[in-house]
Amino acid sequence: MRWHPDQMRLRPRDRARARARSLSLAQQVLVLLLALVVLLIGAGTAAAVLDAQRGSAKEAERRAVALAQALAVLAVPVYLDEQITDQHTGGGSAALQPLAEAVRARTGTDFIVFMTLEGTRLSHPNPDLIGGTFLGTIGPAAAGGVVTETYEGTLGTSVRAVVPILDGDDPIGLVSVGILQEQIWTSVRRDIALIVLVGLLALALALAGAWAISRRLDRLTHGLGPVEITRMYEHHQAVLHAVREGLIVVGADRTVVLANDEAVNLLDLPAEHVGRDVGDLPLPPALADLLGSGARAADELFVCGDRLLVVSQRPTIRDGVVLGTVTTLRDHTELEALTGELETTRGFAEALRAQVHEAANRLHAVVMMVETGEPERAVEFATAEIESSQQLADSLMASVSDPAVAALLLGKTAQARQRGVELTVDAHGEIGFLSDRELVTLIGNLVDNAIDVSAQAEPPRWVGVALAGDAEGLRVRVSDSGPGLDPAQADEAFRWGWSTKSGDERPHGRGLGLALVQQIVAQYGGSVHTDRDPAVVEVWLPAPGSERARS
Repeated sequence: MRWHPDQMRLRPRDRARARARSLSLAQQVLVLLLALVVLLIGAGTAAAVLDAQRGSAKEAERRAVALAQALAVLAVPVYLDEQITDQHTGGGSAALQPLAEAVRARTGTDFIVFMTLEGTRLSHPNPDLIGGTFLGTIGPAAAGGVVTETYEGTLGTSVRAVVPILDGDDPIGLVSVGILQEQIWTSVRRDIALIVLVGLLALALALAGAWAISRRLDRLTHGLGPVEITRMYEHHQAVLHAVREGLIVVGADRTVVLANDEAVNLLDLPAEHVGRDVGDLPLPPALADLLGSGARAADELFVCGDRLLVVSQRPTIRDGVVLGTVTTLRDHTELEALTGELETTRGFAEALRAQVHEAANRLHAVVMMVETGEPERAVEFATAEIESSQQLADSLMASVSDPAVAALLLGKTAQARQRGVELTVDAHGEIGFLSDRELVTLIGNLVDNAIDVSAQAEPPRWVGVALAGDAEGLRVRVSDSGPGLDPAQADEAFRWGWSTKSGDERPHGRGLGLALVQQIVAQYGGSVHTDRDPAVVEVWLPAPGSERARS
């Protein structure tokens, strides 16, 4: 129990409520169970005692009636022989008193009284009371009926029966058999002792069961109270829906325990995903194996549909028992796209640096020509270099309408020349429906791959880029002097993570460029065609709203 000092300043009623709130959920359940068990067993015991009392009284009444009816038959000859009346009782008393006492002793009853129709006693356990008037109701019996009642007579309160002694159908006398309440209570007390014993055993078993339930509930709730559990649940829900990372909890039995909204979105989980085995969910096999293995993972790269996910996983352990795993998911698709653009920009910078270095060499050569007295050759040399660079820039700007693409290809041309690869561009038409970022990602990755493979091939090394755009769509064709893609690997090459190069240069490995291209192709409903003679990758993107896009 957790007791706060501020509770000492509360009123008694408020202090009791505060004390109740400080109890854990298991303790509150235990108190409620104990109160309910005690109440039920106490009520059951009391009901059983009352039932035993009523049963004993009914049994005593039944015995009294049966015995009185039997004695009424036996006493008929005596009543007829003695011609017993209210005025003549002596002979009847002498004959009936021994019979009554003998039967009373053997049957365990407390009194047997023979009497006249007027109620004059002919027998009694106390001989001094013979000849007196019977205390009790006899009218219905004198009329031929049977009377049963609880009445306080000369010996005390008793359950008694009064029946007529009949000569044919005519009553000629009465007999009463009674059992004192004290004797009935002696029997009831024996029953009560047994009932109370059974009740105590039931109470002990119920208390043990309530304690066991409380202990288990305490373990399951970690000793928290209802208010704490409610607050924790509310915070839990708020955090799950607020975090921008995907979160999925998998139990030790490989079933999904919980997945927040972001995880459902990133993994495209079905609505009924809780309780299902991770192997039954539409997940990539590698990711499903990780989720089901319970192994640790830190920033591992997985591809799920058109998304690139960075996955971290840690097992949840309590008291040395593995309860399952908690896995976080981060969408790095956009980050990788931006990384690709950054690498393209870095390539531009490297190309510009190389050009600056080359321009410095050329300027030094021009200066030396002037100093050595050959200014005409210096002018001719400088003019030729300027014209060559200007022609390349003018050619690209004239053939490529989009400035971002023109700048990209200009940089790629310088980058290719630096690596000993000749890059040519043939472009016509308009490129109107793709964003600059999508164009740079699409064309830049195709050209980068072509330059990489051509730089490793035998001379002559070349890359050709052909762009054709119109109202129906855009066609990008990149050919190179490399070996091309194996037809068996063509489909796999456009998946995340596929590469023929080392992954040390990138934070999450290689094999992302063509996958980003495939993502754009899928977004616009386009197609990719590859060939090996010569090595060609051709991408077709239908313009939104065009006939080919609708088909």
